[in-house]
Parts: sequence; structure tokens; C-alpha cells
Amino acid sequence: MSKLKYWLWLTHLPQVSNQERLTLLDHLGTPEAVYYAEEAEVALTGVSRRCMEALKEKSFDAAEITLEACYRLGLRILTIRDTEYPDRLRNIYDPPVLLYVRGRLPLFDEEAAIAMVGTRKCTPYGVASAEKLSYAMAKQGALIVSGLAEGVDAAAHRGALRAGGFTAAVIGGGHDVVYPACNRYLYEDIAASGVILSEYPPGTEHLGRHFPVRNRIISGLSLGVVVVEAPLRSGALITAHAAAEQGRDVFAVPGPIDAPTSAGTIQLLREGASPVAEGWDVLSQYAAQYPHKLTAYLVDPPEPLRPLEQPAPPAAEEPKEELPVLDLTKEQGLTDDQIHILQALTEGTMQVDELIEMTQIPARRALSALTLLELEGYVRQESGKRFAMAVRLRD
Repeated sequence: MSKLKYWLWLTHLPQVSNQERLTLLDHLGTPEAVYYAEEAEVALTGVSRRCMEALKEKSFDAAEITLEACYRLGLRILTIRDTEYPDRLRNIYDPPVLLYVRGRLPLFDEEAAIAMVGTRKCTPYGVASAEKLSYAMAKQGALIVSGLAEGVDAAAHRGALRAGGFTAAVIGGGHDVVYPACNRYLYEDIAASGVILSEYPPGTEHLGRHFPVRNRIISGLSLGVVVVEAPLRSGALITAHAAAEQGRDVFAVPGPIDAPTSAGTIQLLREGASPVAEGWDVLSQYAAQYPHKLTAYLVDPPEPLRPLEQPAPPAAEEPKEELPVLDLTKEQGLTDDQIHILQALTEGTMQVDELIEMTQIPARRALSALTLLELEGYVRQESGKRFAMAVRLRD
């Protein structure tokens, strides 16, 4: 077994807090050194008597089980000493000693990462606001971080995925225990095109006490935190306060003044949070720092109206391009997803999010189907990341 077994041994001792693990590593250097340290040497670190007693447990059984589960689930184990561990997270007060990673780990320190959080019991206004804002920010170059919970979190991830952007989810349990169950497909979509992080090993239930703990990671990975909807007693407010303590910027989306879900955001605005009405309200704070990442432009601008008193002259008809015919009754190589996308595109050119909305195909599958259709020459990508038919269908 690799040296990872010592990291897993240290993080699997429930009587040892994360702060005590960090203290032991600061004084003794490595988990392996902690494992073999004499009691007198451990005592000099200043950890509690309870911690010292826990360190006497030398079994690697739990570590072996976790390593096998990580291999089975395709998880990577990232330790605080690894070079890919984000400095942004490493420098908070209580960084996780170890993270379980599924998906592609971005270089967070080089990204304009924005966290978006809010209540699970949000209103339709909260869902729409979260999805609209995350969509706009992802289009303009931001990386969206949230917690994969029901409500605002899920809407934030969906908006980023529909924009074709990158999103990171931080969960409060094991990767093999998807919570809530209704986010199963969203979990898979994020794992396929983004990243999911947890400091809890596989098999860990998503307990209530885990969520406030994981919130420090959401804010720690980000430049700022946007709170969409939150009552006064809310995990979203815990995240906002953690962000403020970490030196992060806090933003709040205004809501109806008499709505319980607005009480928390109104309080944040009173405390100095910046109001947010559109994505660039947030990203403009970081545009100078990340000019190569962030671009200000209107997302899906409306078509300009022509003045009624000056009607445009009729345009001369151009000869229509004669497209090759694709006979769906004879084509055996297309999947159902590809066929549904082709049929949707007969209505006109569309962006990815419009196709997902019309076909109700999960984002990961829709992107995969579009890529294959483009390679086969059945669709083409036009300006504005819009897709159009490159063939005519014969049903």
C-alpha cells in the first residue's frame, strides 16, 4: 500500500479534529511521522489527551477499505501537500487535510471561481435567479462553485452546465451516497464535465452537521460568494460569514422585502454585501485581475427592433443551399439522443441550453451527441455557439 495509507489512517480517526491533524502535520512533518511518533513527541505538539489516545490505534483496515472504494469509484485522493491542492484553499484557517476528487480538477488559483449558494426551500424566483446568474457568469468566463444541494445549489450548477461552463460541487458526504437522490443525474453531469469534491470518504452519509463544515470549502475555493435566497437561519448565511472571515467578497441578490427567503439576503446587504442584478455585477470586481478569463458582453442579447415608420426594404431572396438528405428510416448508426437533437434543430438554429430545454436530454449526453453529430457532418456550429442542421431529414 502506498504512503496514502498514512493520510487515510490519520483522517479516519474520528476523535482527531481537522485542526489537530493540521497541528500534528505542522510539528511532525508527515502522516507517516505522526504514525510512528512517540507519545512524548506527540505531547509536545499541544494536541488534546483525547487525540493522543486516538493516535494509539494503528490499524490500516479502514484505510484499505477506502483505497479499494476509491479505485472502484474512480476517485482521486488529493492531500494538502500535493502541488495541485489550491493555495486559495490551503490558506484559509481550517483547510481540509485531504479531499476525494471525481472529475477534472481545475487550477482553482488561476480561475475566477464564484460560489453561489442559497436555501434548499427556495422560491421559483430564487431558482430562476440562480440559474440565470450562473449561466451569465459561466458564459463570461467564471467557474461556478456550489454544494449540489436541492434548490439554489442545483440551479447554479444547471446554469453553468447549460452555458457550457465549468462547475465544481462540494458535497457533505461520500461520493457513492448521492444526496439528495433527485440530483443523481446532475451529479453525473458535473462529474463528466466538471469536478466534485468531498473531504468525507466513500460510504459517509450526508449528515446535517457536515454541511456547515463543507461550506468553508465552497467559500475557500472562491473569490466571492453570491447568496441568492436565504432565511435568517440558513446554511447559506454560514457560507457567507465564512467567506467574510476568509477575506472573500460577499454578494446578495435582492428579493421581495416581505418574503422569508429574503430575510437573510436583506441582512447581508445591511452588513455591506454588494447587490447583484446581473452576472457582470459580480465579475466586474475581478475583470482586471483575470483579463484573460473574463469577458463582459450581453448574454443572448435580444434582436433590435426596426422603427415602424421606416420599414426595411424587402431583402432579395438568395438561393437556398441544397442540403444533403438524411433518411432516418435507413440510418442505423444514430442514437436516440442524436435523433431527438436533429429533430429539434429542424425548428431552427439553437444554442446548447436551448436544445437541452427542448429535448430534456441531460447536459452531458446532449454535449456528447452534438459533438458526434458535428464530426459526422450532420450539424454545424455557427457564430454565437449556435448549432444548425447540415442535412435535411427524411423520416
